[in-house]
Amino acid sequence: MKQEDDVDRLVRARIRGLRLAQGWSLDDLASRCYLSPSTLSRIETGHRRIGLDQLTAISRALGATLDELVESAGDEDVVIRPHHDEERGRTFWTLNRQDGPNGMTVVRVRLTQPAPRGDDALKVHPGSDWFTVLSGTVELLLGERRIVVETGEAASFSTMVPHSFGAPDGPAEILAILDHGGRRIHLDVAAGQ
Repeated sequence: MKQEDDVDRLVRARIRGLRLAQGWSLDDLASRCYLSPSTLSRIETGHRRIGLDQLTAISRALGATLDELVESAGDEDVVIRPHHDEERGRTFWTLNRQDGPNGMTVVRVRLTQPAPRGDDALKVHPGSDWFTVLSGTVELLLGERRIVVETGEAASFSTMVPHSFGAPDGPAEILAILDHGGRRIHLDVAAGQ
């Protein structure tokens, strides 16, 4: 019950905070969401339960989504925790919470093993990958080609070419932008999803 009470208080505080940030009085918000000022006052102060129909009207009037009003206040929306893939020698930090434009995902990757070799190790999927090397040296295998990408350099390539990458000389870190296919192959498969 405490968690429900915490969420309830948080939603009420967010409604009031967004209203005040707009410079609106209770009357201003009331006219925009078709509720009475006294109803809004009781909602903000916790003297009235918030119905879904009321919350929907209030969120629309404030220019916020329902998710934004009720999302958790825990640290999971702030702290990005790594996912370790020991078998492949990689650690991932997915930096964007939602897919970016066109389904793009931004990820930081720490590589500790050389690029996998062999026909089974080279992956192919629709789309393209892009990465920049933050530290160390990255070996990129593209079909028959071996490309060395140093700190400060970037690589962009079609993922329809069989590819793999890794750190040949010790740990390396990259910042990568992956499309949906790249995310599925490089992250979801590693996470066992």
